[in-house]
Amino acid sequence: MGNPKAFLEIHRQEAGYRPIHDRIHDFGEVEQTLNTKERKAQASRCMDCGVPFCHWACPLGNKPPEWNDALYRGDWELAYRLLNATNPFPEFTGRICPALCEKACILNLIEHEPTTNREDEASITEAAFREGYVITHHPKRNGKRVAVIGAGPAGLAAANDLNLKGYEVTIYDRHEAAGGLLRYGIPNFKLNKAIIDRRMKVLADEGIKFEFEADIDLQHLSLANEFDAVVIATGTPTARDLKIPGRELKGVHFALDILSQQNRILDGIEFKKDEIVTAKGKDVLVIGGGDTGSDCIGTAHRQGCKSVTQIEIMPKPPVGPEDPKNPWPAYPRTLKTTSSHEEGCTRRWNINSLEFIGKDGKLTGVRVQEIDWKPNPEGGRPLMVEKGKPEIIKAELVLLAMGFLKPEHPQYPKNIFVCGDAANGASLVVRALASGKQTAAKVDDFLKK
Repeated sequence: MGNPKAFLEIHRQEAGYRPIHDRIHDFGEVEQTLNTKERKAQASRCMDCGVPFCHWACPLGNKPPEWNDALYRGDWELAYRLLNATNPFPEFTGRICPALCEKACILNLIEHEPTTNREDEASITEAAFREGYVITHHPKRNGKRVAVIGAGPAGLAAANDLNLKGYEVTIYDRHEAAGGLLRYGIPNFKLNKAIIDRRMKVLADEGIKFEFEADIDLQHLSLANEFDAVVIATGTPTARDLKIPGRELKGVHFALDILSQQNRILDGIEFKKDEIVTAKGKDVLVIGGGDTGSDCIGTAHRQGCKSVTQIEIMPKPPVGPEDPKNPWPAYPRTLKTTSSHEEGCTRRWNINSLEFIGKDGKLTGVRVQEIDWKPNPEGGRPLMVEKGKPEIIKAELVLLAMGFLKPEHPQYPKNIFVCGDAANGASLVVRALASGKQTAAKVDDFLKK
């Protein structure tokens, strides 16, 4: 596929981000694009591997060698058809996927310059919408009805596949619009919500019905009697809390409190003054070193914070392209520096939070302790060992970004299926999409019996 010699002659070129001094003043997408010539050149670097590990690494089973070859040859419509055959929403993964396929790329093993699959995905999909390659399907109905609870990535993927198989699909969601964490968790500077709306129009035109602000009791699911099958894709709604002294102080919030509210404000929803969570003029402390914490950093900058510090209880990951404990083609757990980190942030690892400190009911700082992790002589989890004396990090706003708790479900009837984060716990968007597709196949098999 592609140009068999291109990887020897053409280096990896990423589109990069908008200049920091420009992007921190708005919530527009930070990532730029390459021109057509440059994009085709990057696609040409995807060589005809004997064993393409990108297939293996991608939960969706995407086939980058095939659609990169079509892109290289200038057949953008074919590129989209090949991409969309495995990925129902490549415009989402093309923006926010961690690109497991790139980490497993053979070129990542050789020169640490893998193909630009994620950016290629985004470019192919934007061209498809722009040129009219995204067609509306009108599948023949088979007379059976399926309810999907949750309009996040997993639910949308399941609904899409079931609808195309001829089922009459209705999606229920507790929010006012579709997308789940795509809409209410991921900031606009990573994923513009018009991108979601564009795809939702396609799904609606294809016959999928949406019921928003729906209060569904999962413990007593009456929908199971109204529909032939029900898919539960409610995600992981419960964030992991930090129950240390001072938790009740004003100024301590879950990450989604600020992320979802900011996205709603950008969508035109108004909040009362005392309801608004804002970083404006404040020293901000983000507790949690993952992607959600990074999103909080970028949001805090755009709201006009005074400073941002991010702390993580675990050790600092290895710096560089390789993780000696997690070798290729597995995804390397190396230090990740996001566009938000580039905008300014103090990052610290091996920091344990001890107490939220305040005055007159308002947060003023957090008492923390530097630690080391020592091997447990009895095996199991390493032991936390204090290092030095506690210190106080000044903060008027703390954002808890420590992940989510895996939901628990009762024993459901045979016609109820659970997928995505609701089934497996918090994970990647691409894994949620894959789970939704797999669940749609299970529902189809069940209803055909």
